Amino acid sequence: MLFNSYEFIFAFLPVTFFIYFYLNKKRLTEASIGFLVFASLFFYSWWNIVYLPLILLSILFNYIVGTSLSKESEQKRVSKKLLLTFGIIGNIGLLGYFKYSNFFLENFNGIFGSNIPLPHIILPLGISFFTFTQIAFLVDSYKQEVKEYDLLRYMLFVTFFPHLLAGPILHHKEMMPQFANLKNKAINYRNIALGLFLFSVGLFKKVVIADTFAAWATNGFDKTESLNLLEAWATSLSYTFELYFDFSGYTDMAIGAALLFNIRLPINFDSPYKALNIQDFWRRWHITLSRFLRDYIYIPLGGNRGNSFRTYNNILATFIIGGIWHGAGWTFIFWGFLHGMALVVHRFWSGFNFAMPKVLAWFITFNFVNIAWVFFRAKEWEDALKVLRGMFFGSFILPYEVIEKFPSLSFIHQGDVFAQIDASDDGILWLIGAFIVILAFKNSFYYTQNFVPNIKNALLMYLFFVLSFLHFTRVSEFLYFNF
Repeated sequence: MLFNSYEFIFAFLPVTFFIYFYLNKKRLTEASIGFLVFASLFFYSWWNIVYLPLILLSILFNYIVGTSLSKESEQKRVSKKLLLTFGIIGNIGLLGYFKYSNFFLENFNGIFGSNIPLPHIILPLGISFFTFTQIAFLVDSYKQEVKEYDLLRYMLFVTFFPHLLAGPILHHKEMMPQFANLKNKAINYRNIALGLFLFSVGLFKKVVIADTFAAWATNGFDKTESLNLLEAWATSLSYTFELYFDFSGYTDMAIGAALLFNIRLPINFDSPYKALNIQDFWRRWHITLSRFLRDYIYIPLGGNRGNSFRTYNNILATFIIGGIWHGAGWTFIFWGFLHGMALVVHRFWSGFNFAMPKVLAWFITFNFVNIAWVFFRAKEWEDALKVLRGMFFGSFILPYEVIEKFPSLSFIHQGDVFAQIDASDDGILWLIGAFIVILAFKNSFYYTQNFVPNIKNALLMYLFFVLSFLHFTRVSEFLYFNF
């Protein structure tokens, strides 16, 4: 079930909302929590009920390991370390089987010339997110940072539907006090207004903006054999903006949906394309994933506690793992390697204490991110190289209209500039508009800090919903569902 679907907006969300608060009004707290768990599992099962036992088994496994880790006993500390290691290996093993089996077998067959048949396993939605969430829970339990252990509430922590499929990646300690707070059991009309407003903004970002760029990116990456210079840049920028508004839209919708239930999810997206360096970018993009990589991979590897060479290796290893987490493919690994190397270069450069002009710093950072996304998006190496060849070595073509207005430029090749990617005549305006939005406007979350339910905001919300519904003929999944 997609956030951007009629069944979610007009059936699942309102029904879940009213039943949940009805049970709370009757002071049936356990029943309300149980219902929210049931609704979340129903939401998860909508795509394929076959994977319902998988998430239930994962929850039960991690709950048992987590409660065992939290118990104060006479066990030696090393036994808890072994138990934690066992729990982490169990989670990684589950993720590895479903997400990476085909990848490893393909490469094994290619290296050794074998012909082991591929299982062609369908990736369960959300497995990367609920696996990382539960690994964090195990580590927090080991550190004695988890204060409450109740199976039903733990199930709610993992399955709460707004964050289940694409994050944010949560900590147990930042969620469970909110579910236990008695004030959150009653309907909060300001939260409803704010939640619906955020949801409408996110819906507009997804179905109007992101899905418009998606068509051009798909044509450029998947359906053409070669691209001219402007088509190649339009293709790469289209994906860069598609991913931005798709993920930003999901984040807004997840936060908005959670607010209806008086739950505040952590901010996960903070205008990352305004970043002036690659470190700043990762402080703004998928914030909870960056937090996980820092706290549970980079720091355990040694962080910056050793010499510079050791620190650089830790950075590189962390981001290669981040690349693998995003997808089972060499292009994802190379994307992670590129970002790891960029962070190494940034750290080395920072040692000179030389301040680069902000405009230049932004230009370098944005273009690096844009070029790196080419490998992230490409299905095969050749697709990435095709786009990059067009971006840097493609033929330069001007539209007929430009030549008509400026005859002196007639020596330049002329034609239908965006013909191969089937971009509309106003495609260039969409790209310019996207740049204006990402640079001139704050992240939507900040506009809600002093949110007031008034006629102006109601009209804006109505406008976003109407424009979004007009585009529901091209409903598509969120990109992070694939990761």
